[in-house]
Amino acid sequence: MTTTTVPAPAFQEPTPTPVSLLLLGRTADPRSERGVECPGDLPPASDPDLVARAAAAKAKLGDRLFVLGHHYQRDEVIQFADVTGDSFKLAQQAAARPEAEYIVFCGVHFMAESADILTSDAQQVILPDLAAGCSMADMATAEQVERCWERLEDLGIAEGVVPVSYMNSSADIKAFTGRHGGTICTSSNAERALEWAFDKGSQVLFLPDQHLGRNTAVRDLGFSLDDCVVYNPHRPDGGLTDDQLRAAKMILWRGHCSVHGRFTPETVDEVRERIPGVNVLVHPECKHEVVEKADYVGSTERIIALLDEAEPGSAWAIGTELNLVKRVAAAHPDKQVVFLDKSVCYCSTMNRIDLPHLVWTLEALADGRVPNVIEVDADTAHFARVALEQMLALP
Repeated sequence: MTTTTVPAPAFQEPTPTPVSLLLLGRTADPRSERGVECPGDLPPASDPDLVARAAAAKAKLGDRLFVLGHHYQRDEVIQFADVTGDSFKLAQQAAARPEAEYIVFCGVHFMAESADILTSDAQQVILPDLAAGCSMADMATAEQVERCWERLEDLGIAEGVVPVSYMNSSADIKAFTGRHGGTICTSSNAERALEWAFDKGSQVLFLPDQHLGRNTAVRDLGFSLDDCVVYNPHRPDGGLTDDQLRAAKMILWRGHCSVHGRFTPETVDEVRERIPGVNVLVHPECKHEVVEKADYVGSTERIIALLDEAEPGSAWAIGTELNLVKRVAAAHPDKQVVFLDKSVCYCSTMNRIDLPHLVWTLEALADGRVPNVIEVDADTAHFARVALEQMLALP
C-alpha cells in the first residue's frame, strides 16, 4: 500500500496595512527611535551588487570581523551573520571571540550595549544603523526609575524590593539593577530570576516589560493578578497609592513590546476557527489574556525548538515577530506554520538594519574606518556587568 504525504500549505504573507512601510523600517517613528541617521551615503537598495559587495568586504576583514544576527533580522542580513540567536546569546558569542576586533551587531541599540559590556576593551561593537532602537527599552529611563526607587525609599519598603530587569533594557537600567542588588533575566529564565528575587526580598520591581513580569509571576509562580500593580512613570506617584505599593508582590513597569502587544485574544479565536487543531504558540511578551489562550508559551529560542520537535503535518500559529515566523516556516515545509496576526507585524526598529546599511558598515571597516561604535561608560558597564553576572549565577 502506497502512502501519499500531502505537503503543508505554503506560508501566507500577512495582508499589508497602511503602516507597513513603517513596520518594514522604511520610514521613521520618533516615538520609538533615536532619530540618528548614518553619516555618509548609503548604497541604494536597488544596487544589484549589494550581496557581492557585502561578501567581498566580509572576506577582506576575515577573522577581524564577527557578525551577529538577531532572530528578528531580515533574511538579506541574516545570510551574512556568523551566529544567529537572541540578544543575550549573541552578546555571549561576541565575548567568546576575543580575536575579533570588530563586532557588527545586526540588532538594536540595547543589544549592542550588552555586547560592549561583555566584550574586551580591544573589541569595538558597531551598530549598522544608530536609529535601530527599541521602544520597550526606551520606556524606562534611568531618571524615571530613580524617581520610582525614591518613592519606594520614602515608603520605607525599598529594602525589601529586589529589581529584576529584562535583558531588553538599556545599559543604564541594567546598571541600576546591579547597584541595587538585583538581576537581569531573559524570557527563558525569568521564572528562575523571580524565584531568586523572592528568596532575597518580599517584593520585585520588574523592568521594563510588564507582560513578561505578569505572565511569569501568575503562570509560573502561582501569584494572582491582584498581586501585580503597574507603575506608570508618566503619572504622579506612578499612578499608585501608598497602600497599593506596599501590598504588591510584583511592581511592574509600564512597558511593553509594540510587536507582541499587537496580538489579541480575538486573533487566537480567529486562527482556531480558521485552522481546526492548530497549536497556538506565543512569546511571553504578549498580553496575559493572549498567553492564557495559547497552547504554548516560549522565548524565541524555545519557539524554534518546539517547531523542530513538532510532528510532521501539525499546524502552528505563532505569535512573535514576522521575520522569525517566516524563517521557521521555511525551515519546516512539512508543517503548516502561520502568523498569528493577519496583518504585517515586523519590528520597525529591528528592520532598520537592512542590506544597504550592512554593506555601508562592512565596506567602511574594510577601508579602515570604524562607524557607529557603541560604547558604554566604565561605571555603567561595571554595575550592568554585576547584574548580568548575577543572572549567570542563578541556580
